Amino acid sequence: MPELPEVEVTRRGVAPHLEGRTVTGVTLRHTGLRWPFPADLAQLLHGRQILRTGRRGKYLLIVFDHGTLIVHLGMSGHLRILQAGEPPQKHDHFDLLVGDQLLRMTDPRRFGAVLWHAHDDGAVEDHILLRSLGVEPLEDAFTALLLYRETRRRSAPIKQVLLAGDIVVGVGNIYASESLFKAGINPKTPAHRIGLARYEKLAIAIRETLAAAIEKGGSTLRDFMAVDGQPGYFQQTYFVYDRTGQPCRNCGVDIRQLKQGQRSTFYCPNCQK
Repeated sequence: MPELPEVEVTRRGVAPHLEGRTVTGVTLRHTGLRWPFPADLAQLLHGRQILRTGRRGKYLLIVFDHGTLIVHLGMSGHLRILQAGEPPQKHDHFDLLVGDQLLRMTDPRRFGAVLWHAHDDGAVEDHILLRSLGVEPLEDAFTALLLYRETRRRSAPIKQVLLAGDIVVGVGNIYASESLFKAGINPKTPAHRIGLARYEKLAIAIRETLAAAIEKGGSTLRDFMAVDGQPGYFQQTYFVYDRTGQPCRNCGVDIRQLKQGQRSTFYCPNCQK
């Protein structure tokens, strides 16, 4: 599943092609993806100027003066900028035409989403899918003190707390494993047993890991590709994720794998105490 870095890479890729441009057409090839497409979406967007793009967690936001288009890439989705008139393929479900170019959403498993939040319904942050999300990990509001205060009554393993998304948003499975390794924290450690000093290391590790992933174009494990069709390269620098049985790059001890909440966790038993 595309995580925060992949969505941010996508946002940066589409922004120059969309911002300030006027929508000249919308094509919907099915009734919807994970949820039905908004009613009358073509009429809502035709002739409207795109003011800016944004991101909230793993949701891409395309902002108009009368509302916001909310796009989620699901498990296997990606966006591309193509020339208008490019023939669609089997899994191409949504086109947003802007002049001689189009934004096309491809989603083989159809777990993604294209939704509309009208300006009259309030701030987009109050949308049902966004209102309970935690702080953005790359913004100033994300601090070690926040992590410390919000976990004093949480006995769940720290890895699960990070994935929950209600304290800090967008730290998905890959980047939680990598960040915990970088901070030297065992993913099984109950969140309330981690002190402020160790949360200082974790907050720094999360920011550095996500920033490095964005710089390298995100991670391509199966389906993800950037807007220009190129894969991400961060997976080539993983320390623990998907490296079960391989030697730790720091100490040489074999990387271990365990299941937490139906998700695979990877860690070094020597470096992460």
